Amino acid sequence: MKHTYYIISLVLITYLLVACATQAPIVVEEKAPAAPVIEVVKSNTDCTTLLDIDPAIRSDTEDAFTLYKDEIRYKKYEAALLLWKTAYYTAPGANGKMTSHFDDGIKIYDHLFKKEIDKNEKAALVDTILSIYDKRVECFEDDGTIIARKAFNSYYSYSQYTDSDESFELFKEVIKRKGLKTDYFVVNPFSKLLYDRVLENKIDHQEASVLALQIFDIVEEGLAKCKGEYCDAWAVIDAYAPPLLSGLEGIKGFYPCEYFMENYYTQFEEDPTNCDNITEVYLKMVWGGCDQEDERLKNLKAAKEKECYVAPPPPGPLTLAYQALERGEFRESIKMFEDYTTTSDDPEKKAKYLFLISKIYYAHIKNFPAARKYALSAAANKSNWGEPYMLIGKLYASSGPLCGPGTGWDSQVVTWVAIDKFNYAKKIDPAVTADANKWINRYSQYMPKKEDIFFRQLKAGSSFKVPCWIQETTKVRTSD
Repeated sequence: MKHTYYIISLVLITYLLVACATQAPIVVEEKAPAAPVIEVVKSNTDCTTLLDIDPAIRSDTEDAFTLYKDEIRYKKYEAALLLWKTAYYTAPGANGKMTSHFDDGIKIYDHLFKKEIDKNEKAALVDTILSIYDKRVECFEDDGTIIARKAFNSYYSYSQYTDSDESFELFKEVIKRKGLKTDYFVVNPFSKLLYDRVLENKIDHQEASVLALQIFDIVEEGLAKCKGEYCDAWAVIDAYAPPLLSGLEGIKGFYPCEYFMENYYTQFEEDPTNCDNITEVYLKMVWGGCDQEDERLKNLKAAKEKECYVAPPPPGPLTLAYQALERGEFRESIKMFEDYTTTSDDPEKKAKYLFLISKIYYAHIKNFPAARKYALSAAANKSNWGEPYMLIGKLYASSGPLCGPGTGWDSQVVTWVAIDKFNYAKKIDPAVTADANKWINRYSQYMPKKEDIFFRQLKAGSSFKVPCWIQETTKVRTSD
């Protein structure tokens, strides 16, 4: 029951990962377990146990441990609290083995938190809940699981009353303790916190890179070794954390060469004669600082020379721009290409190089708003050209992890505007029809379902503005 609740909680909560805080997976049962038999054993904890207290009050304390559970069973939380306090504060170590009273205390205080209206009182209740987690770690050995639950609940259930920096440090401690065995429910919130801190320059890039690479390894391990319902949870995680963290590729030197080789060299191997594909992968390796003597990079260079040869332009600003691009100096090349477009009177050439800038922002720097800006500028200089709108559609389709948890409503609505762009591209440019249809078919299945729009009191065909960086108005559609 407990494990199933964790799985269900993760899937439901990831729907609202960015937009709002939700109920965390506090491990409780729908019905309280039968009253435990209090077995007094030699303490294996540093906290006071039943064996440590005066025999004169031991019996009352044992009764309190039993009776508060009866009150919880009948959902009489206020009555349970008085008995629980007697048990908890008198003998927090219980019998030296039992730990369920910590979970029960969190359940009681969480109930009070939900009922409370006053913000100051709610904050005090959150402090108590978090202190219970701390006391459990103090009293009993923890491999990081309890810290993980504290961090998760801090981030989701009590985010208005906790500091995200503290949650981030807690998640870091979990990963330090558990490594590849890190709990699945840690990965998505930690990835979001890490991503935000990198963009806000609140963490050293070297440290952040190490943590991001650990997340990739944790997800790979989880997918490889999961069983049953846990695989569904890891699939949700895989749809969010790796794509989100891949957005940090646009920071020069953030990821090492081997990261790019592991993630993109197979892309070249799958389509080794496609010039656009070869060039994209080659530039990623250059951007990643790969050794020119690496055999894989040599293979890419050979394929590029064979499949992508064009006569070099005459000496001038374009030659310098292409040379900068070839060296992986993306921002420098962008400036040079843009300078050229401002001086050129040829709309066709302006369109070509504005679109090239757009593709650099999309594929390498990972700046989606900038990529859209230059794609639209390119389209404005060349009528009936579908390629810029195809790229914008891909930008939107790739924004699920940026605008939501990778699955669920916030990530699904981006498919509407993506499909709008694919449809518009083939409407104005028959040459892209086949490619547009491929992408439309791919993403139509990820649109929200009828029950999703019904839940939000929307109707198919009604107007809807997609938020996040996209900010475009579209029409509501469903996949079923």
